[in-house]
This record gives sequence, C-alpha cells and structure tokens, in this order.
Amino acid sequence: MAKLLLRADNLTKYYGDRQLIRLDHLEVFDGERIGLIGENGAGKTTLLRILAGETEADEGTVQRAGSLALIHQQGNENGGDDSRIRALFRAGETREGLSGGEMTRNRISAALSQHPQLLLADEPTTDLDEEGLALLRRQLTEFSGAIILISHDRALLRLLCKRIWYLEDGEVTVFPGGYDAFMEERRRQRERQQFEYDQYRSEQKRLKESAQRMAERASSVRKAPSRMGNSEARLHTREWTDAVLQLSHAKRTIQNRMEQMEVKEKPRALPDIRMKLGVAHPVEARTALECRCDTLEAGGTVLLSRTGFTLPTGSRTALMGSNGCGKTTLLSVLAGQSGEEIRFDGTVRFNPAVRAGWFDQHHEKTLRPDRTVLENVMDVSVHPESLARTVLIRLNFQREDVFKPVSVLSGGERAKVALARLLLTDCNLLVLDEPTNHLDLFTLEELERLLAEYGGTVLFVSHDEEFIRKTATRIVRFEQGKLVSFEGTLEEMKAPRPQDRNEADRQLAISSLEMRLAALSARMSAPKKGDSPERLQEEYLETAKQLREMKNGLG
Repeated sequence: MAKLLLRADNLTKYYGDRQLIRLDHLEVFDGERIGLIGENGAGKTTLLRILAGETEADEGTVQRAGSLALIHQQGNENGGDDSRIRALFRAGETREGLSGGEMTRNRISAALSQHPQLLLADEPTTDLDEEGLALLRRQLTEFSGAIILISHDRALLRLLCKRIWYLEDGEVTVFPGGYDAFMEERRRQRERQQFEYDQYRSEQKRLKESAQRMAERASSVRKAPSRMGNSEARLHTREWTDAVLQLSHAKRTIQNRMEQMEVKEKPRALPDIRMKLGVAHPVEARTALECRCDTLEAGGTVLLSRTGFTLPTGSRTALMGSNGCGKTTLLSVLAGQSGEEIRFDGTVRFNPAVRAGWFDQHHEKTLRPDRTVLENVMDVSVHPESLARTVLIRLNFQREDVFKPVSVLSGGERAKVALARLLLTDCNLLVLDEPTNHLDLFTLEELERLLAEYGGTVLFVSHDEEFIRKTATRIVRFEQGKLVSFEGTLEEMKAPRPQDRNEADRQLAISSLEMRLAALSARMSAPKKGDSPERLQEEYLETAKQLREMKNGLG
C-alpha cells in the first residue's frame, strides 16, 4: 500500500471577512499526480501554501509524513544546491537581470534540488520557452514522488495528472481521472444543473398559475342574493362558505408545495454573444506595422541584426523564441520604451490609422486598486456598460464580482481586469506580452475565443502551445539573431515538410539495411542447413553497397 504523505483535516482560511477555504479532509499518497484546478481568486495558491506549511490555516490541521518542496509562482531564488539539477535547468548564481523564464528555471531547480517526496508546483510553466517546457515535462514525468500541480498548461495537466482537485467556493471536489475526464464530467454536471433548474422553474411556474386560478375561482363564487329567503340564503351561504374553504385549502396546499420545493440555483452560464471588438476604427491598409531592425542590443548583448518583420492588418501573430532571446525587449522597442540598457538601430512604422493597446508583464500598473473592477474597466471603455459587463462575464467575473475593489483581487484576477480594459478601448491593434500567465483554465479558454473574434490585429508573446494553436494565424520566430516569419498556423509550421518526410524515409531504409546486414553477417559466421555461402556472400555485398549509397544520399 502506498505511503500516506500528507493529510489535511477541517481546514478553514479567511481573507478579511471572506471565507476563502473550508474543507473537511484531503489525503495525498506517494506517487500520486494531482492537478489542482479552480478559477482565479478561488484560493489555489493559498491552499498550496497551507499544505506546504508556509501559510497558517485559521482552523484545522495538516499532517506531513515526508519531505516536501514548493515551486513558487513568483520570485527569484538561487537555484538550489544540486549541481546536476542546476546545470540541467541552467540555474544561475545571480538574481539580477534575469528574464521571467530564467527566474522560473531557478525556482524549479531550487525545489527539485531538495529531492522531496512530495512536490507542490504553483504555475511552474510561467514564461518557460519550448525547451524549458520540454525539460520540465520530462523531469516531472520521471519524478518518483507525489505531485500537486497548479497549471494553466493543459498539455502538462493531460500528460501528468491522474486525479483532479477542483476548488470552488472554498471546497475541494475530488475527481478520479485526468484533465479531459474532469472537463467532460464538469460539462455533464453543468448540463444536469441546467436541466434541473429548468424543471424547477417550470414546476414553480405551474404551481403559481394553479394558485392564481384558485384565488380567482374563490373570488368569483357568488354570495346569496339579497332577495333570497332566509332559509335559502342560509343554505346558499353554507355552500358558498364550503366552496371558498375548499378553494382556499387547495391554494394553501399548492403554496406549501412551492415552499417545500428544493431550490435549484441557476448554473453560471457565459453569454452566447459574438462580440466584434476592435472594429470601431478599422485600418484599411494591408499592413498595420513594419519593423526594420539593423541592430537590437540589451545589456551589451546583440539580440537581432539585419532583420525585420511586418504585421498584416487583421492577422493574429505569435512572436516566439527561447528565453532571453529578446521578445519582450522587441515589444518595448515597438512601444517606444527602450531605456538605457537597450540600443536599437532601425525603424518602426505604424500605419497612421493604427491605435495600439499594450498589455505587458507589469499590467497591474494600469489599474487603480481603490476602484472597483467595473470602474477600472469603464474608465477607458468606449463601449456601453452592458457590453463591458458581457466581456467581464466572459472573463469569469460574475454578478457582484464586478463591484469588488481591485485591491482585494488575486494576481490572476488583476490580469483579467487589465485584459478587459484593453479589449474595451478603441484599439485596433493589441500587443500582448504573455497574456496567459496566471489565468485560470476557464478564463484562458474564453480569452482564446475573445481573441479569435477580435476584429483588429493582434501581436502576442506566449509559450503556451495550445493557446498559440487556437489563436495565431501566423508566426514570427527568433532564430539565430533573425526574425523568421511563417504565414500559417503553428500546426502548419510544425507539420513535416516533404523533404523532412523524405529524410525520415531514408533513415528508416538505412536502419532496415543495417539490420539486414547484421543478420546476414550472423548467418555467414554460423550457416544453417541449406544455406549457400556463395549466395550469402553475394547478398551481403549487395546489401552493403545499397547501405553505402543510402548513407551517401544516392539511394
């Protein structure tokens, strides 16, 4: 039986007057792979820090039976003491001047260097490039202990997690199975909730109408006419009274049934509205932006030389490249924000009709913490409040959430407010630097839909391959100091080209000939009954010739 590594009982945590977490019981056994999922602000990071012992619960206990380490979501650490892991993740001694991806590598290295039995990982893919993501996935797959993972990387959740903890309204629901099974079960639950709510509303309406009919019938029962005799009047009055009492009793019975009905809450549903944001001031020209870069340097390092790119109007372009290659530096140059550390020689030309909006990794600076979510959005919105609320709902701000002050929001929720502000301005070009960082999975999917429906032009940096696949219509990639453009999707870019397929076929043929040669050599050294040494020799020489030609590219 697997060893119990962690047990949590009766945990409660308040954030001000709000009860953020209230859960009865959780267990983690050795070797488990658990994905912790929930909306921004649900308390995922807080729960992870309580389990790690870095934050105290207001009530309840956490028992730990093994060593534990936490990969933090933010901050810069020294990379840990294990030289092998440090070298693997290229974790450095210095903490100064590091890119977001380099800081993430340090945090991962610091946690893995402790060789824990239980690894808690809070958004460990943040800012990692393609190489870093592949390395992280390999290390987590090979990790021998248990893992609790918070991540917006759906590919990593699918690969790793065999069990899901869903945190909603402070409570954790445990789902056996992986991420896709959880999402399918969640969809079925929502459909069942909607069906039960529709049935509840239908029955409620029927009972109300029945009660109204009873009341109308009771009021229409005629009293005795004034000209009726006393004996007849007494008889009629008694009949009238009996009828009214029966109708009143029937009405009360219906009302009691209505009061005893189990109340069904309407499930939260996103508005099914296609919004063409970004078309208030369209760019008529074919090109929204042209950039010619003779030299781009940062901190004395040459990042780009003799290169450039264009941005076709209406395109959604993903800017891709390894950590530290200069993606964020290039976006700063486009925004005219190059500082003393950045030297740029070249030209940046925006079409005169372009109205650019920017989302950088310090988006919280654009928000006023003392004002509400809705006020922050409406400060810059060129659209009516009804559309602003629709955008906020699509980003999972529900009902009263829009009246929360920004100061009480989580990092992910603040990112959503900043994105909503940007989408609701009169911009027709969005420049987004890592917009998916810290977003919950549900908001991430809605952002994909919003950008797919956006009527303007989009340039964005992201390392989330699934987000790029669903959003980008073209790719600009950093490659050896150059910007290489690909007019097509990420899937099309990664599809094997004809020469790649030919090379793969050639390698397969070489392997086949090598195995045939080895088999012939074995038979020649130990012939079986009926083997002809001359024929084996001829076949061996012919096979060796074919192999030489194939290796020389002649076959």
